Amino acid sequence: MSGERVQDGMRAMLALRRERIAAGEKPLGWKLGFGSAAAMEKLGLDRPLVGFLTDAGVLADGARVPVGGWAAPALEPELAVHLARDIGGDASRDEVQAAIGGLSAAIELADVDPPPADAAAILAGNIFHRHVILGSVDRGRTSADGIVGALERDGEEVARTDTPEALTGRLADVLRLTAAALAASGERLSAGEVVITGSVVAPLPVAPGQVVSAHLHPLGSLSVELV
Repeated sequence: MSGERVQDGMRAMLALRRERIAAGEKPLGWKLGFGSAAAMEKLGLDRPLVGFLTDAGVLADGARVPVGGWAAPALEPELAVHLARDIGGDASRDEVQAAIGGLSAAIELADVDPPPADAAAILAGNIFHRHVILGSVDRGRTSADGIVGALERDGEEVARTDTPEALTGRLADVLRLTAAALAASGERLSAGEVVITGSVVAPLPVAPGQVVSAHLHPLGSLSVELV
């Protein structure tokens, strides 16, 4: 049943993507969510859920974002993969790895409402996505090896990891699964797209009046002011 619910949700998500593109938004890439072992078990999944990104959700580093009207604002520090080649649905792991053209730091802002319980509903709402901030691309880095993530709220560290793929899975593996999921729905991962791969630490609930910084050494740091 979970597979059918995922397919129902993918159809709804991609229909929403087409509507937004038809309205003038430019496609940017894709986003992954609920890829941790605990989240997948809870939702009955065998791979992360896939949503979409467009230029309408992109913010600059240091942006001031009004979240007072959101029901459950949350922030995620993520690794963004920038694709140098297309990835087909039947691509091997080696082919996927070769398609990675660089990495950057990313911050995703989401409004997790209603609470996640059903894969189809989560996908239909584009996995709660509201905004993304993308850092400078390191074209020489194609894996997460050696990357250390830290999250600060109002200058105080609240989370840290030196295993940034622990909650998301290995980058090449989740990209391969994403390519297969998109191919099954008539889409594909394409050169020039960016994929944000899920939070490297537990998502952080946030509120107006806070400044949050994500550090993904050596890729760089990003921050956002919540108002």
